[in-house]
Amino acid sequence: MIRTIRVLLIGLGNLGRRFCDLLVEKEPYIEARYGLRLLLVGAADSRGLAYDPHGLDPARVSAIKQAGGTVADYPKAGQARSAVELITRAEADLLCEASPVNLRQGAEPGLTHIRTALRRGMHVVTPNKGPLVLAYQELHALAAEQGVQLRFDGTVAGGLPALYIGQRDLRGAVVRRIEAVPNLVTGYILELLADGLPWEEAVERARSEGVLEADPSFDLDGWDAAAKLIILVNAVMDLPVRLEDVERTGITGVSGAEVLAARREGQVYKLVTTAERRADGGVNLRVAPTPLPADHFLAHLGRKQMGVVYHTDIYGTVMAAIDEPTPLPSAATMLRDIMDIFCCQEPANSNK
Repeated sequence: MIRTIRVLLIGLGNLGRRFCDLLVEKEPYIEARYGLRLLLVGAADSRGLAYDPHGLDPARVSAIKQAGGTVADYPKAGQARSAVELITRAEADLLCEASPVNLRQGAEPGLTHIRTALRRGMHVVTPNKGPLVLAYQELHALAAEQGVQLRFDGTVAGGLPALYIGQRDLRGAVVRRIEAVPNLVTGYILELLADGLPWEEAVERARSEGVLEADPSFDLDGWDAAAKLIILVNAVMDLPVRLEDVERTGITGVSGAEVLAARREGQVYKLVTTAERRADGGVNLRVAPTPLPADHFLAHLGRKQMGVVYHTDIYGTVMAAIDEPTPLPSAATMLRDIMDIFCCQEPANSNK
């Protein structure tokens, strides 16, 4: 028996488009292994939407976007209407929300998309950090009230299952300290500075390779890293922290000379996020460029790698890292979240 999951996808940028490609590539495996058919019934970008209850062709959606078009151009199914209208009217089981991150304007439009879907009784998966940073408790309460699930593994450290490790694999433990390098582009720029490139050239290299946000201050001033730290602490430490609780310093004040001097002394600069439990039950949160000793796990991360270290009371120190040269692993987190929602049982062809 094949179970059909009707999917809406909002946001067709780097992650959304690649998610469409994954739906095509992984369809035979997912049906054979898990007995699931992921049917894309609706998709929306900033200029319009396409909806067909019988299913859209993800390959065609991807091709339209790669050609610079809007999904509203999709033959017969395209419409010049808003994503909110799609979520409100479409018959679907799950929303994949991959619109751009927006911390400065109330996490919109992603926050409204997620609220609307949850209120309609849809499961939600999202790599969009903004809504989780600004409304973590509210959204989880709403999901619980509606009896649906909200998954967001892609909001922290790209394709690295940092949240799954912290929430699932460390069950029963108290996580006393978290150290992480969850932002890829700052690590990349710091490595280029260590190679001797001037600041402007290093930033331009990051921009040309598509790893720097349109607003570079989001990465370079540490906002992205701070947002990811907030999600980690809420999810793994179960502490209701907010963005204003983070002591934040970006990498713009670090000179190439400092990075080179640190390398000569056997140290490696990284933009490190830390969360340290206090004896009073609170937590100290910090984002700062930090010269790490060469034997530190996070010092070994390459220029397009991210990592996390959990210090626990009963499991010792748990470390994980990912090499992410393209956005594909980040896009694939939506697939991982969907699998986790609908495949908690044994796979369809399990021998157990």
